[in-house]
Amino acid sequence: MRRSFTLFSLAILFSSAMRLVAQQREQPPEGAPPKPFHSPARTTFTAGTGLPVTLAQFGLIPKVTIELVVRGGEITEPKGKDGLGTLMGELMKEGTSSLTAEQIAQKAALLGGSLSVDTDSDEIIVRGDALSESAARMIELLADLALHPKFPESELQRLKKDQLRNIAIAKTQPKVIAAQAFRKVVYGDNGYGRVIPDEAALGSITLDEIKAYYARHFIPSNAHLYVTGLFSPDLRSAIETAFSGWPKGDNPPVPEIKAQTKHTLELVDRPGAPQSTLAIGTPVIGPESGDYIPLEVTNSLLGGSFMSRITSNIREQKGYTYSPRSALETNAENAVWVEHADVTTKFTGESLKEIFGEMNGLRREGPPQKELKGIQNGIAGVFILRNSSRQGIINILKMIDLHHLPPDYIDSYLPKMFAVTPSQVQGISEKYLDPAKMTVVVVGDKAQVESQIAPYKPGTN
Repeated sequence: MRRSFTLFSLAILFSSAMRLVAQQREQPPEGAPPKPFHSPARTTFTAGTGLPVTLAQFGLIPKVTIELVVRGGEITEPKGKDGLGTLMGELMKEGTSSLTAEQIAQKAALLGGSLSVDTDSDEIIVRGDALSESAARMIELLADLALHPKFPESELQRLKKDQLRNIAIAKTQPKVIAAQAFRKVVYGDNGYGRVIPDEAALGSITLDEIKAYYARHFIPSNAHLYVTGLFSPDLRSAIETAFSGWPKGDNPPVPEIKAQTKHTLELVDRPGAPQSTLAIGTPVIGPESGDYIPLEVTNSLLGGSFMSRITSNIREQKGYTYSPRSALETNAENAVWVEHADVTTKFTGESLKEIFGEMNGLRREGPPQKELKGIQNGIAGVFILRNSSRQGIINILKMIDLHHLPPDYIDSYLPKMFAVTPSQVQGISEKYLDPAKMTVVVVGDKAQVESQIAPYKPGTN
């Protein structure tokens, strides 16, 4: 009996030892520190009648990316004319005074690329890609589209119908509904506060209003041309020629928008929904603030990465959700921190409890140095990947100009980010991420979630 017990004990010890060895083997080795990041050299000049230009030689692939960025976008749309900027951009793509939409697409394809127009909250962007050998001709084609749009009235109603169809689809998506409700509270009735344009407002837009909006914003001093990739030195001459006839004008005013810090709980009923969609956030500072990089680190640690605390809690440990994510959503005038999550309906209240608990935990005590270092390494890797493409370089150059950041922002980012300490993370959390000031939006089945979220109504805590 003793021998059997001894053999059994040895087997248990051996099995435990093997599990311990296996666990030790499963631990990934600590990654090496990311290499320093050096941005490409840039050349800046003013072309034609006042167009700022930035050129950045970059990469090994013989292609170029070109963006003409015009200050404007949704924030400058007049009240009651929701979607005016977007509709203008769509109509621009329908041709110029000398080329049809089909001819533009064919010419862009023959140059090894494409041409597009996009509108966001702060900018209207005319973007082109081409082979390096075709860069000058793409500049010419892009300038023609930007400076000589035809605005064919025959296409206006079709484009409106397309936009109205998109709005109808968006109104069925809980994430869009939550984002609309959240932004309405934080920003009010303006371009930043609108995720979904009003159908009646969009339908009322006339061709004359589109042309007037274009004339106000498409002037050289209200735009910036960016070119990245491999291109010959004579590209400057092509830019000067293409934009030489652009008439001057006075820069249009941009509305000053104040974000509201407001503790409120908004419930949007979605009967029978198997999930509740959450949007929880508050206004914060923008990239021009010295606190912004520490806030980026804090966001990544709290909810902005797969390794974050909120993700680990409500996804990995509790299984309430599949893909929670927090983000710093910035625009020219304001920024907000917001956590998004689709959670199982019966765990709506518990999810709010855990999210706020993680916020309060970080407000009380900074993270261990090892946890912080892992987050910083992750941020560095993403930063390098994001800025290792032609489009990535243009995106960060646009950010520098939009927020009036110093020219060395790109190269100084990683050292400043790695210098963030646990005590700074705690201080930033305490300063900016106060649950008592959060706007909370829940899109879900009211009958099932109303009682769960009642403890989070303002004045109940």
